[in-house]
Amino acid sequence: MTKPPSDPRRLFLRHTGGLVLAGALLPLPARAALVSLPDARSLSFEHTHTGERIALVYAVGDQFVPESLASLNHFLRDHYSGQVGVIDPQLFALLYRLRQTLCCAAPFQVISGYRSPATNARLRQTRGGGVASHSLHMDGKAIDIRLPGVALSDLRDAALSLRAGGVGFYAQEQFVHVDTGRVRDW
Repeated sequence: MTKPPSDPRRLFLRHTGGLVLAGALLPLPARAALVSLPDARSLSFEHTHTGERIALVYAVGDQFVPESLASLNHFLRDHYSGQVGVIDPQLFALLYRLRQTLCCAAPFQVISGYRSPATNARLRQTRGGGVASHSLHMDGKAIDIRLPGVALSDLRDAALSLRAGGVGFYAQEQFVHVDTGRVRDW
């Protein structure tokens, strides 16, 4: 007897996982009400390592939506260990401003969000010095991203223009690092 090429349950979970995550915690009428508010701020992401997608309103005016922050914490978890960290809400505000600056509605492609100390130490040992000993990824204050349809250099320049934290340009690896630490670039 031959085994089917794919486990249907795994296929179902892979294809619906992002949808479940995007709708986590808030009932449909509440999410629709948030989106319709004039000062609603929304973001969308695709994770390059997990294949998950999420789109949600993370704040209304200056007030962050706790359920959305919890969903984003889970979405941006350490993709190596599965450990969930707490992401600085100001990082989402920075990404929102970055998207506005670029006039782009495409979802951010996430390469790395939260990173546990153990993962950070392992990457430091295997990446030849390209990982900081106390990376802001471990504090939930950094994210490595791309934006489809936007040149990597334009993404970097837009992030630099905001002067809202650190900006790292990794042309070879095809991502831009942004964080809510002190203003600096490399």
